[in-house]
Amino acid sequence: MTREAPVVLWFRRDLRLGDHAALLEASRHSKHVLALYVLDEALLKPGGAPREAFLYGCLEKLNEQLGGRLMLVRGEPAAEVVRAAREIGAAAVHVSADTGPYGRRRDAAVAEALAENNIDWVETGSPYAVTPGRVTKPDGSPYRVFTPFHRAWTAHGRHSPADTGPSLVDWVVPPRSLGIPRPPRVSAVLPEPGERAALNGWHDFLDGPIETYDADRDRPDRDGTTRLSPYLRWGCVHPRTLLADLDGDDRPGAKSLRGELCWREFHADVLWHRPETARENYDRRFDAMTYDDDREAFERWCAGRTGYPIVDAGMRQLLAEGWMHNRVRMVVASFLVKDLHLPWWLGARHFMKHLVDGDLASNQLNWQWVAGSGTDAAPYFRIFNPTTQGEKFDPQGNYVRKYVPELRGVPGKAVHQLKDRPADYPAPMVDHAHERRVSLERYGKITS
Repeated sequence: MTREAPVVLWFRRDLRLGDHAALLEASRHSKHVLALYVLDEALLKPGGAPREAFLYGCLEKLNEQLGGRLMLVRGEPAAEVVRAAREIGAAAVHVSADTGPYGRRRDAAVAEALAENNIDWVETGSPYAVTPGRVTKPDGSPYRVFTPFHRAWTAHGRHSPADTGPSLVDWVVPPRSLGIPRPPRVSAVLPEPGERAALNGWHDFLDGPIETYDADRDRPDRDGTTRLSPYLRWGCVHPRTLLADLDGDDRPGAKSLRGELCWREFHADVLWHRPETARENYDRRFDAMTYDDDREAFERWCAGRTGYPIVDAGMRQLLAEGWMHNRVRMVVASFLVKDLHLPWWLGARHFMKHLVDGDLASNQLNWQWVAGSGTDAAPYFRIFNPTTQGEKFDPQGNYVRKYVPELRGVPGKAVHQLKDRPADYPAPMVDHAHERRVSLERYGKITS
């Protein structure tokens, strides 16, 4: 391969130009690079409107960085990538590896089609600091528990951020391209898309909230988290960039954030080894768990009309912003599975429809963690009490009042234990103490 023959850089979950290992590798092979993105219906259909709208915004920003030279096509990747490569006489197609179940199948098909046309397939890096599958026990088997994975992941190390940017190569003028699609109409107020917004948000976090992140990350009433999950989902920023900025920082907030980033990598690793867990229980004993079939209960949960203020606030935040605070995600998930006795995959599907940061590995395996069916799961008897969770993590009720306007006249923490309910706010749809006993009885039947 000579540096005169052009190559294709196929963007997927890496919608940025900074710290881009596949771009760096492409630049070593050629100074002429075609930037390509394929709108794949297999990925667009299951995704909700908020995520699709954010994606289109990120593509618009990427195209601006490329000086309008992003080639956007729609269709079957195995056909469209080969066609684009042949149109410019490309010697190779470069990508960041996709480690998800669908991505692995798709990429195998694309690589085979390229090989039939004597075009190289080159994978460099992934959306993770350590590519899933590389951290294993000494005997080569995968980790099932987070803490030892965290130790091994830390000891494994990672590459330094790649020194890349828009001027690293000469971007090939696309032989053809669609315009960026009009985003679907969404009611949620979405974050600003793109790499610049991601980096600005990260630097703002480093300038302030990181100081109290260890204490504030569980407080939905405070602006104490990074809010970077949508950007990590689409690769507007790489976790390696964040971890490099945290190197040598021993403050509690920095340590906690490294741990949270490792959780993301752990779940991706689990999905790599057990791709079926995107749809099935990791712990197959839970296949025998009894669930209810109550569509009305599910719809009340979706709408934030359960009568439990912290649950309703979380579900309404999801609809309003396409995002929900992580602590509250655990509370609402526990309520669905252990108070309403509905299967975790119903909630996981609803989240993926509405979350702008919807990520298959993190979403599905966090749901399984709460449901008790996943790896490294919380003990099943650790059932979140929605009232005490609200009192502990939203002690003055500010989070609830922000998202549940019917309760804005209720002062302080009284919002979590309502003595006099406004006429337009529902009574609790279930009794938590009773439903907790029911859940434990059902769990006992599958474990005895």
